[in-house]
Amino acid sequence: QVQLVESGGGLVQAGGSVRLSCAASGRTFRRYPMGWFRQAPGKEREFVAAITWGAGSTYYADSVKGRFTISRDNAKNTVYLQMNTLKPEDTAVYHCAARNTLGFAVVHTAYAYWGQGTQVTVSS
Repeated sequence: QVQLVESGGGLVQAGGSVRLSCAASGRTFRRYPMGWFRQAPGKEREFVAAITWGAGSTYYADSVKGRFTISRDNAKNTVYLQMNTLKPEDTAVYHCAARNTLGFAVVHTAYAYWGQGTQVTVSS
């Protein structure tokens, strides 16, 4: 079992930066890929980024590529999402998620564990 708790969201102006953290508990954390998703009001949950357990590989949605960076610190059981050059369309609740099997996935149904989410609001 894995428990995930996000933090770091808030209100930021367009062009600004925010770093989200996802603290995980559970001894299986280090083995499996982790991901970040976001959901804006009235929209589907959207893939943002994913990272393998060894942090050797990362994968990003086209909409955030070059602006967002996902990383993980297995010693601290924490995954991060550094978000730069934020745009109003990045406004959403951001969730971290963990798989319970190996391999990247961009669909939310492939992730077994979820955090409660943290709100990021980008003002224009």
